[in-house]
Amino acid sequence: MDKSRFAFDKWNYILLGIGVAAIILGFLLMTGPSSTETHFEPDIFSIRRIKLAPTISFFGFIFVIFAIMYNKRENKQK
Repeated sequence: MDKSRFAFDKWNYILLGIGVAAIILGFLLMTGPSSTETHFEPDIFSIRRIKLAPTISFFGFIFVIFAIMYNKRENKQK
């Protein structure tokens, strides 16, 4: 099979995997105990859940966009 007919290269899939892993990590960092009507959980306002996790997820989405648009430049003389 001709590799030039494929939309993505091996590096695209590797970069996509890294981006998806970052998104999953960000969503996992957002999880935790929740507040109920009888008990207030102050952890819902922690730095990890408010700033760190959304930032990691955001950069994961940006990285996925980069992985889709990445094109390995090869200097082939035809």
